[in-house]
Amino acid sequence: MPDYLSDIKHEFLRYKSLIEKAMTSLSDEAFFLRPGPEVNPVALIVKHIAGNFASRWTDFLTSDGEKPDRNRDGEFVILEGDSRERLMAAWERGWSILFQTLDSLEPSDLDRTITIRGESQTASQALLRSVAHTSYHAGQILYLVRLLKPDSPWLTIAPGKSAEFQAAYRKS
Repeated sequence: MPDYLSDIKHEFLRYKSLIEKAMTSLSDEAFFLRPGPEVNPVALIVKHIAGNFASRWTDFLTSDGEKPDRNRDGEFVILEGDSRERLMAAWERGWSILFQTLDSLEPSDLDRTITIRGESQTASQALLRSVAHTSYHAGQILYLVRLLKPDSPWLTIAPGKSAEFQAAYRKS
């Protein structure tokens, strides 16, 4: 039987890597660029994921995942001190909290009941919820990078390159 916790960690690592590779194509200006009045720039999605992880994964098994000191609305506002460096430090901190928590979990913890915003669910359900949330935002960031920097390298199979990929895959 596959190790569920290892599989979950693998998926989180995959999304983190994709997002970070995509963001390397962006200048600081593009990182903060809002493509439309109601469209979040990459910077705010990074800030939101960092805040979400810090809230959800701190004391995961023992406190509500929506911490009282979290300012979710503030995650969608660029503040004067929000440099790329500062947001990326928060990003790393959030991921660190997530991975420390994942590494501390035992398979027996997966059936434990936890709460997020007062809603009860199993730890396993919360893990799936977080992977889905992360993949949603990964897609947003990858799309924004493609929109802002159309010449950036493809991180998945480029359009029109499936046959080429399959041929290379079959050779390996």
